[in-house]
Amino acid sequence: MINVRSELTPASLAKKIAALFEASAAKLLSMERTWSPAQGAPVYTVDGHYTSRGWTEWTQGFQFGSSLLQFDATGDSHFLDYGRDHTVRLMAPHVTHQGVHDHGFNNVSTYGSLLRLMNEGRTADDLWERRYYEMALMCSGAVQAMRWSRTANGGGYIYSFNGPHSLFVDTIRSLRALAVSHRLGHVLMGENDQRISLLDRVIQHAEATARYSVYYGEGRDHYDIRGRTAHESVFNTNDGNFRCPNSQQGYSPFSTWTRGLAWAMCGFAEQLEFFATLEEPHPEVEATMRRAAEATCDFYIEHSPTDGIPYWDTGAPNLYKLGDWALKASDPFNPYEPVDSSAAAIGAQGLLRLGRYLKNERYWQAGLTVCDSLFAEPYLSTDPGHQGLILHAVYHRPNGWDRAPGADGVPRGEACMWGDYHARELALYLLRMIEDRRYLTFWS
Repeated sequence: MINVRSELTPASLAKKIAALFEASAAKLLSMERTWSPAQGAPVYTVDGHYTSRGWTEWTQGFQFGSSLLQFDATGDSHFLDYGRDHTVRLMAPHVTHQGVHDHGFNNVSTYGSLLRLMNEGRTADDLWERRYYEMALMCSGAVQAMRWSRTANGGGYIYSFNGPHSLFVDTIRSLRALAVSHRLGHVLMGENDQRISLLDRVIQHAEATARYSVYYGEGRDHYDIRGRTAHESVFNTNDGNFRCPNSQQGYSPFSTWTRGLAWAMCGFAEQLEFFATLEEPHPEVEATMRRAAEATCDFYIEHSPTDGIPYWDTGAPNLYKLGDWALKASDPFNPYEPVDSSAAAIGAQGLLRLGRYLKNERYWQAGLTVCDSLFAEPYLSTDPGHQGLILHAVYHRPNGWDRAPGADGVPRGEACMWGDYHARELALYLLRMIEDRRYLTFWS
C-alpha cells in the first residue's frame, strides 16, 4: 500500500521536475540523431536505444508529442519545430487509420497539443494552420468512432484492433479523440446522412468500460475485488452479450495488469474534468465515471508498494517470492517479477486529476507520492548514453518482448515511449501549477 506523504506539494518537487526536463532534452536530441522514419515508430529501448516493434504504430504520437511537451515546459523552440514538422510530415495516416483504437494516443498528443499551444498564445495564431489542426482532430474523432460494436443493453463500445468482439480498458484514455472532435462541433455521418453524436459515443464507451472492465467487489465472479480491471472484455458479436474477461498483456483475465489499471484511472479522471465543462449536465454518466475512477484509484493505492511504483501485474506468478511486497518500496532489481514504471507515470496523473476534481487530499497526495518516487533514481535515467527517460518499464511480458539483461529473465533497466511521454506530461501538469499557468487539459 502506498505510504501517502502528506507533506509533499508541487513546489517541493520543483527541483526534480527541472532535472527531469533537463535529462529529457538530451534524450530527445539523441533520438533525433539516431531515429529514421524508415525504422517505424520507436516503442521501447534495448540496451538503452529506442527500437521499433512491428505491431501497430501506436507510439508515433508519443514520440512527436514528447517534443511538444518539452517545448511547453521549457520554451525551447527547437522542440516545437521538431514536433510540429514531424507531425505534418508523418502523422496524417494516423488521422484516417480505421484499424486501431489509438487515435487519442497518436493524434491528441500531436495535433491536439499544437492546437492547445496556439490557443494559449504560445505559438503564432495562423488561421490556416489552426484550421489544419482542427480538421485533423475532427476527422480523427469521427474515424475512431466508426470502430463501433453494440452491446445487448443498447449501448456500445469502440472495439480494439483485435476485432469487433474486443473492448480494451486502454481505450478509455484514447476516448479523448472523440471528446475533442465533439468540442470542435463535429459529428460522424452515417448511412442515409445519419448524424451520429460523438458525445453519445463517448458516453456509451465510458459506460461500457466502467461496467465490464472495472470490478466493484459485488460478486461478479470469484475474483471480483473492488477496483481491479480486466485488460480485455469479450463480447458475442451476434447479440452483444458480454462473455468473459481476457488479458493480452497481463498475467491472466482474473488478475490486474497495472498499466491497464492506470489507463482507467487517468482516462476516467480526465473525462470527469471534461464533462464538468459541458453546458448540459450528465449526472448519471458522471456518477458512473466517478465510481470507476474512485474504485481504480483506491485499488492502485492499496495494491502498490509503499513508494507507489507498481509491479507489472498484481497476480504475477512469482510475486509471492518477494514476501510482503505491498508493505515495502518497489524493487526493480529483484530476481522474480518486474515493476512497470510506465503504469506509475500514467496512474499518478489519474490520482492527481481525480484528487483535484473531488478536492480529495488522499488521491492528490498519493499522486504526489508517486511523482516523488518516479522523478528520481532508480527510475529517472541520468545516464546520457541511455535514450530512455523513465527506466524499468514493461511492454508485453506474456510475449517476452522486454529485454531481460540477467540470467533471472526479469526485464529491467529499459524505457518505453508511452512511459516517457506520460512522465513528461505528468511533470508538465505539475510545473504549470508551480508556475501558476493555465491548468493542463487535453482539450483547449
